Amino acid sequence: MARPRSTLLAPPAWLTAGFRPAPVPVPWAAVGRAAVALSAPLAVGLAVGQPAYGALVSMGALSGVIGDTADAYRMRVFNIAVPQLFGAVGVTLGTLVFGHGWVAVAVLTLVALVSGMISSIGAVASVSGLLLLLNAVVGAGLPMPDPWWKAPLLLTLGGLFVLLLTLLGWPLRRAAPERSAVAATYRSVAELYEATGTSAYDEKRQSVTASLNQSYDLILARRARQHGRAPSLVRLLAQLNVVVPLLEAAPAAHLRAQLHGPLSATIPAAVRNLADAVDEGRTGAPEPDLPTPERPAEKAVDHALRYAAAVVHEAEPHASNVDDRLGRPAALRVRARRATRAVLFSEASWRYGLRLALCIGLAQALVSLIAVPRSYWVALTVTFVMKPDFGSVFSRAVLRAFGTAAGLLLAALVLAEVPRGWWDVPVMCVLAALIPAFSAKGYAFQTAAITPVILLLSDTLNQQGFDLVMPRLYDSLIGCGIALIAGYLLWPESWHARIGDRLADAVADTAAYVACAFTGNGGDPGDQGGRLRARRKLYRDLSTVRSEFQRALTEPPPTGTRAAAWWPLVVAVERIVDATTAARIRVDHGAPSPDPAEVTAVERELRELADGLRGTDTLVEVRTDLHGDESGVLEPLRQEVRAARAIAGPDLR
Repeated sequence: MARPRSTLLAPPAWLTAGFRPAPVPVPWAAVGRAAVALSAPLAVGLAVGQPAYGALVSMGALSGVIGDTADAYRMRVFNIAVPQLFGAVGVTLGTLVFGHGWVAVAVLTLVALVSGMISSIGAVASVSGLLLLLNAVVGAGLPMPDPWWKAPLLLTLGGLFVLLLTLLGWPLRRAAPERSAVAATYRSVAELYEATGTSAYDEKRQSVTASLNQSYDLILARRARQHGRAPSLVRLLAQLNVVVPLLEAAPAAHLRAQLHGPLSATIPAAVRNLADAVDEGRTGAPEPDLPTPERPAEKAVDHALRYAAAVVHEAEPHASNVDDRLGRPAALRVRARRATRAVLFSEASWRYGLRLALCIGLAQALVSLIAVPRSYWVALTVTFVMKPDFGSVFSRAVLRAFGTAAGLLLAALVLAEVPRGWWDVPVMCVLAALIPAFSAKGYAFQTAAITPVILLLSDTLNQQGFDLVMPRLYDSLIGCGIALIAGYLLWPESWHARIGDRLADAVADTAAYVACAFTGNGGDPGDQGGRLRARRKLYRDLSTVRSEFQRALTEPPPTGTRAAAWWPLVVAVERIVDATTAARIRVDHGAPSPDPAEVTAVERELRELADGLRGTDTLVEVRTDLHGDESGVLEPLRQEVRAARAIAGPDLR
């Protein structure tokens, strides 16, 4: 049947996905900080007769507001302070080459190369590279006050002001973010158990994985190596570690619920009680009142829940419950060595650095050859768009064009109707409050909120008024065009991405996990640490793979089409991991162990699937005969493997 004409004329989903606001709550604390951080410097500048100085401090505060994305206070210090240092270096370099023509082109191109390469290290390095390049572009495009050190000093003051506002609650809420995160993880586990046996189980398991990753990241970022230095963190880490047995029992409980009906409502209720105990710091509560377990899955849940209750309500956790290795990052010197090696010898690092350098070089060369008013906005647009770790370059270019147009409408109203001077302070207070509120909704909304703020600050520096509006729109469109052509279309890997390689690695790791669960040390119930760490790493990697695929879904064909075709296989691999864990848990609680030959057959099928994914861009259906005891613990796992091998046919191209 032919589709309606309106459907045929509708834009594709990959193009419109970014225009749908994310259903997230408004971060009111961040809204208040942004309003104060950007408006107060303007007020001080006007009071002392130096509005340009106030505008520069507000620009630095804007960078701090954008970078304040962490929860734990110590992580927020790094997320705000470290990028500010790179931003100070960037504006210094830009100020020194201001008005020097082709020298500025060469310097900004080199800065773009360095910025792109260090962005591959991690989240803080990515923001640091962004500010390094952004401030260099601004310094090279706008006249800064003399002497040269004033601009970096004022911008840094703005970032430090945001940091000061952020840390005001530290003395009263020192461990509150970590404790809230652990309690939220317990609540997500309660929702997971409520969803056992239903179609909502997979979605809830993904939420638990994300929550557990965040909790480990928050706690281990602060965790001292000596247990006695931070008893509150020791206790939180012990409480977080005992979530893992609950998660391991969940797949077995899900299978049991599918076969025999839903679990007792007392189980998720007991987990929620533990979440409240973590949140309130309660100890010494009685054991939970749970139904008598009969089947292996029920025994696993009962054992894990009683164990978690004992640890949560324990005032001084035993050292055996405080295992940093479940999620601990490597030592600082090891991570520094890995980061340096990744920057200098990684093909991906050099490739992104060169792409960004090419685009910035073209942008600066263009505005050097053609008279473009306030030309820094072209390179500024390129910098924002060319951040592949923030999302698809193609979709970001489209979203930025629309977001800038929407922001310019608001900016035009402000610049045309609001007189410059003290009226800028309340206007900035309102506009700044929109930034964190809109940033949580999506990139287009963030762009629409940031654009009028930058234009108002720019007008304070150069006094162009309404004449700023239309040139900014032209400059943004030019920058988006450069990013699309020189940063996307000229690089085939951008639109012929081998997303299957990441998935193939995950399938190979899953095969290793199957072997670890039933053979060698991982199969020894008395030595579960290796299996637990392997499972934690595998789920974290699968979460990363899922994020990569979700990003690829926003790319135009053929990448987006291929990602949509391969998406069911991502879900299938996650289900295989769950089935493996469920089988291991059932064995641990009384079910007969599988024949080693059955384990070997499953592992072989997964490794063949991984090899096939690396050798093709198209999913091809593969029929497989996996035989074994149909009443054994591995039968659900074999079913999931069969489904994965036959999940897509050759028509999905």
